[in-house]
Amino acid sequence: MTEKYILSLDQGTTSSRAIIYNEHGDICSIAQKEYRQIFPQPGWVEHDPMDIWSSQIGVASEVIARFGVQPEEIAAIGITNQRETTIIWDRATGKPVYHAIVWQDHRTAGMCEQLKKNGYGELVKQKTGLEIDAYFSATKIKWILDNVRGARRRAAKGELAFGTVDTWLVWNLTHGRTHVTDVTNASRTMLFNISTMKWDEELLKLFDIPAGLLPEVVSNDKIIAKTTASVLNSEIPIAGLIGDQQAALFGQMCMDQGMAKNTYGTGCFLMMNIGNRPAMSSNRLITTIAWKLGDKVTYALEGSVFVGGAVVQWLRDELDFFEETAEVETMIKNTSDNNGVYFVPAFTGLGAPHWNQHAQGIITGITRGTKKEHIARAALESVAYQSYDVFHAMEQDIGVKIKSIRVDGGASANNFLMQFQADILQKTVQRPAILETTSLGAAYLAGLNTGYWKDIPALEKQWTLERKFNPKMDKKHVKKYLEHWHKAVLKT
Repeated sequence: MTEKYILSLDQGTTSSRAIIYNEHGDICSIAQKEYRQIFPQPGWVEHDPMDIWSSQIGVASEVIARFGVQPEEIAAIGITNQRETTIIWDRATGKPVYHAIVWQDHRTAGMCEQLKKNGYGELVKQKTGLEIDAYFSATKIKWILDNVRGARRRAAKGELAFGTVDTWLVWNLTHGRTHVTDVTNASRTMLFNISTMKWDEELLKLFDIPAGLLPEVVSNDKIIAKTTASVLNSEIPIAGLIGDQQAALFGQMCMDQGMAKNTYGTGCFLMMNIGNRPAMSSNRLITTIAWKLGDKVTYALEGSVFVGGAVVQWLRDELDFFEETAEVETMIKNTSDNNGVYFVPAFTGLGAPHWNQHAQGIITGITRGTKKEHIARAALESVAYQSYDVFHAMEQDIGVKIKSIRVDGGASANNFLMQFQADILQKTVQRPAILETTSLGAAYLAGLNTGYWKDIPALEKQWTLERKFNPKMDKKHVKKYLEHWHKAVLKT
């Protein structure tokens, strides 16, 4: 009998990836393609939806060809995606009416401030678990409807469709037959009630968004559709759909209440499983849906750091510090400390627990003795400091000290950063053998939903520790570093 595999599509903010997994959860083949980032004006971030689609289907075809399997040997497809990014397209032609407005985009910050001034913050928080912020999809949808000629009229007539990136990919994989999202992506729109598990009529009215624009919402244990044969030369079940950070939590097998992970990607996303009740944060963290399997909803607390690994990309692309991001670790290896330099990379405002949409980046402590190595080190350290602020807020919310955290994402391969993170947190940092836990989580769901894998306990046995980082820094030094960091944050 021919061996079968799972294909995971991981559509991220800066690149699209496709990864083939075998039954042991091992990576068999991987393909990746970066695509264009569009910055029309300060604070605006866009993607061409056709770039998202073409790059994603391109790497899917490439990884199948590179591994040398036939499409019919793919048992199922799992999809995970950058969340909140907003696309609206014509149902008849499949053509977008405007560029995708990316989660990092802050053009609607003023709209959000006005909603908060008008007293809607608590209403939105109780229904969605979210802060009113330009980060989420609702105000992005409203902006497109209000600013693209004819869009609102056409939306009211049912001619247009809205989707986050998962919805856009499924629509194209099925040639427009399927307009769906899953509960995790829906919970990031600021339109979905995480208690009733439905699109909320009061919120749709608040943001002036017609219900006919929205996709059907499905749970995470469904076979959603099959690809049309003309797309990948085979009708393959699309059997896993989940937002990227929830996928990483699932891929890290954080199945028990209190287990937490931090994903170090473009941003950093610290997420903790809080069980089956949507407890609201007292420290400005987000309450979100982790997944829904059967009738059981699992919730999570999440803190989002808008600029994580992207700060190293900025040093590479805008300041020409090095040619490859991995070189940052070599650059700083001879520095004993940051020489008093602190870097707050608030390029798109500050996320949790500050939620300041108007904050801007700052580098403090520069003297004649400052070298670019110190700035590079301060940039890396900023990732750990921002994660500390979220983690500290999370511990305050649950009232329990957490002993360890599981890490993943590209920047988690940086040994300096992981050791510094362990030192600043004064916690053990656990790095698994497979860092691609986002795509792995989507693959796991697709495999579970098609019987490729038996059950979750079988998958928990596949999680393997690659390296453990224990705190080594003296607590006095930790306290000093954090004091200087928080002074720098106040200056933003």
